[in-house]
Amino acid sequence: MDFHEIQGLSEKLKSNVQKVIVGKSEVIDHLLIALIVSGHILLEDVPGTGKTLLAKSAARSLNMEFKRIQFTPDLLPTDISGLNYYNQKAEEFIFRPGPVFSNILLADEINRATPRTQSSLLECMEEYQVTIDGETRLLDQPFLVIATQNPIETQGTFPLPEAQLDRFLLKTKMGYPSTAEGMEVLKRFKEKQPLEEIKPVAAKEEVLKAQRSYSNTHVSDDILNYIMDIVERTRKHSDVILGVSPRGSQALLKCVQAHAILRGRSYVIPDDVKAMVKPALGHRIILKNTSRLKENYNMQILDQIVRDTLVPSEENLQKKGMEI
Repeated sequence: MDFHEIQGLSEKLKSNVQKVIVGKSEVIDHLLIALIVSGHILLEDVPGTGKTLLAKSAARSLNMEFKRIQFTPDLLPTDISGLNYYNQKAEEFIFRPGPVFSNILLADEINRATPRTQSSLLECMEEYQVTIDGETRLLDQPFLVIATQNPIETQGTFPLPEAQLDRFLLKTKMGYPSTAEGMEVLKRFKEKQPLEEIKPVAAKEEVLKAQRSYSNTHVSDDILNYIMDIVERTRKHSDVILGVSPRGSQALLKCVQAHAILRGRSYVIPDDVKAMVKPALGHRIILKNTSRLKENYNMQILDQIVRDTLVPSEENLQKKGMEI
């Protein structure tokens, strides 16, 4: 599958999702990027902004198996991964698979579960497998976790640990709609539920082909150096305890390749990197205690780093890209 076909697949999915979701073009792009590069996405915002609706719309647009888990404090790890139970009639243990044995998993309000339960997602998100009672079972491909959380409410919630956050390729916010978008939401949902009318527009095989092909997007050494300059600056910043890890730099590279395809190019330019720095790296830097009190300070740091980092010549990059 070449980049034109991947772009066509993305546009088809985006158009279908936008039959339900009003606006939010950038957030939908982030979700498509996570799907294309075999990553996972964390949607964070206050209740009622459409996080769950976006996840359901994307799932219904894909002809793949979809499962939803409503995370609560009493949820157990086996409620997610599955368990072996004793069947008295058959006189043997039988495995009952959990919701992770699906293609798209919606982890709704993920920060309401205990750390023990949250950790049950670590193996399946990183290694695409589940180990139960010493037996490892592979998950079906593709496998995408779409998690949601409310950043405002703290009672009865358990903040995701850094190891769990690092498993998410992207973290993005929905945000409130504009006045015009709000009017369109009221009109669209006044007499019907658009989600019930949405139909699948892409098959599992198309997604798998896109996941195998997106990495052919050309990335010059100049762009690789640009990415590493940004990553290393996060590690040296005075207000950062822990900068972006190698996993984070790889995540950014994957994201910029997919972003270039969504913009109709077979090569990456600095604008792709700038567009993906905050959603790909914002949740991967750990600030000092005094700096954590400042709202969105991690994003301000990334903005500053991008401004201070020397940008490669786009003219030369375009020439190299056209030669590919």
